[in-house]
Amino acid sequence: MKNFGLIGAAGYIAPRHMQAIKATGGRLVAAMDPSDSVGIIDSHFPEASFFTEFERFDRHIDKLARKDAPEAVEYISICSPNYLHDSHIRFALKSGADAICEKPVVSNPWNIDALLEMEEATGRRVNTILQLRVHPSIIALRESLLLKRAAGRKHDVDLTYITSRGRWYLQSWKGDVRKSGGIATNIGVHFFDMLHFLFGDLQSNVVHASEDQRAAGYLEYEHARVRWFLSIDAGDLPAAQRDAGQRTYRSITVDGEEIEFSGGFTDLHTRSYELILEGNGFGLETSRMAIETVAAIRNARPQALSGDYHPFLAHPGA
Repeated sequence: MKNFGLIGAAGYIAPRHMQAIKATGGRLVAAMDPSDSVGIIDSHFPEASFFTEFERFDRHIDKLARKDAPEAVEYISICSPNYLHDSHIRFALKSGADAICEKPVVSNPWNIDALLEMEEATGRRVNTILQLRVHPSIIALRESLLLKRAAGRKHDVDLTYITSRGRWYLQSWKGDVRKSGGIATNIGVHFFDMLHFLFGDLQSNVVHASEDQRAAGYLEYEHARVRWFLSIDAGDLPAAQRDAGQRTYRSITVDGEEIEFSGGFTDLHTRSYELILEGNGFGLETSRMAIETVAAIRNARPQALSGDYHPFLAHPGA
């Protein structure tokens, strides 16, 4: 049985980490969040210590390690806001634990370089959750693409993801680009990692839209040309989805063929934890290209709509 700490216990994604810890036979020893709305812990680990102040959580983790107690943590799961990931990963490593961090592992590529040095100095490891790499449909698609890959041929890909959010979103840390990294980082980074996983290294990155509620652009990989569109605005939903009362629209087409991967998301965190516990988790270098991609999008100046741009930019909500 492995011992876990968890930072960000009141967040949206924390229950999936608790479920994964329990499903893989682990024990949550201590959790921390400035908010005390963490009753979900009762469903998984009611005996876990809980702290609303990071300093007291730090002291508790350190005390367990110094006493070489049976409850000393071996992994710290990080579900905090994006801009705190780097700091909380450093805390985990300095505490003698491996880190398991939600996406994005960090906001900027240079943070990866510094954390690699810390890994070497501490002998501990940073793992990140890149759940689409373990999605059965995405794995099957990658294997199919590898079999059909022809020299010099590039696939034409459209990626569209609209996940409607209420007015609260822009008032939270997620709506602050300094804290979340913006739409492309907060809701898109694992899609960009998926594209790298499927189609190789990135060769070109053009941004056509970069706003509070939507972002879009064109990416060219070794084996694909990709038009992408991300939005949290319900007004961008296609008419069919709006009429049906749906709040989310997800579509990926490869050479005009729709890729179905809407199901199978329930156990992806558990599968990610299984790989981590086997020593086969996704490390810092695996995340680098996606982090470089979103950092470039964040800092780019949008170009005029010309060339190969996503059709939703011309006809949103059509």
